[in-house]
Order: sequence, then structure tokens, then C-alpha cells
Amino acid sequence: MSNSDKLNNVAMAVLSAALFAFGGKTMVDIASSKHADAKPGYALPMSKSDGGSATAGADAAFNFAKVAELLPKANADAGADVFKKCAACHTDAKDAPNKVGPNLWGVIGRPVAQNAGFAYSDAMKGKGGNWNWDQLAAYLHDPRGAVPGNKMAFAGVTDDADLADLLSYLRKQADKPADLPPAK
Repeated sequence: MSNSDKLNNVAMAVLSAALFAFGGKTMVDIASSKHADAKPGYALPMSKSDGGSATAGADAAFNFAKVAELLPKANADAGADVFKKCAACHTDAKDAPNKVGPNLWGVIGRPVAQNAGFAYSDAMKGKGGNWNWDQLAAYLHDPRGAVPGNKMAFAGVTDDADLADLLSYLRKQADKPADLPPAK
């Protein structure tokens, strides 16, 4: 018998012993029903109010009043950090070109689906009106829920403080910043 055959036999014996030791314990655990209570996979956080059909982390009942209360003290610099999530698809500088999404310079008060040179979805074109504080906040919170059928794939900004900061930042990105909404 050659040296390589002896080495192969020794390696096979070591691997077989390891398989028997670790595999045997697992087989005993399975046979003794220690795994009976285990649940496979990972449960995603879901909204309970709609039977679990909402997107992960999205609240079914968005309340703009909570965000509006935060707007007077919102931090536009912190909003710039939140906007980094948006910057993958949107620009925020005056006269900057559109990206995958439209340029957001001066978005508050601007007509919905009217940024020149951007191909909006039929759902967004059908929304109509102008972007006011309430509509923009609801859209940024849950884009698919606010305008069903739109093309934006972003899950939304669900934290009210982050959303207020982002709105404060977007407010600054305009020739004439929009007035804050009246306090309620």
C-alpha cells in the first residue's frame, strides 16, 4: 500500500468519526423531538392592522399631524443625511438632470408629475394637484400606499422625526422655500 493510500484511509477515518459524532447528536435531537418547537425562517415585522399584507415596517395609519408638530424644530442638516437614501435615484440641485427619479428641487408646491423631461407613471400622472406638505409626507412615508401603481420602488421613511428632517431639507432646496404648514 502506498503512502497516499494510507493518507486517504486516515483522512476517511477522521472524517467518518467527525460525521458520526456531530451527525449522531443531531439525529438523536431530531428523534427526541427537541426540534419540534422550532420555527423555520425569520418573521418579518408586519403591520397588524391590515392582516399582515402591508409592506414590512410601513404603518397603515399615517398621521401627518405628528410630522407637522415636528417640522418647526426639524433639522435640515439631518434631513440631508436622510436624503442620501433618495440620492441614488433623485437629484436635489437646481437645474440638475433627472436620474431614475425626477429632480426634487422645489418639489413642495410644484405640480405633481410635472417635472420636465421625466417619464412619470400613469398612476402618478393621474394623481394631479400640487405637492403640499401633507401629500408629500404621506408619499414619502409610503409611496406605494399613497399612489398605488407608481414606479417608485422605495419602501418609505417611516420614522416621523426622519421624515420631518427630510421635509425640512427639501424645503430648503428651492428658490423660495415653502411656508411651513399651520400648527394644529
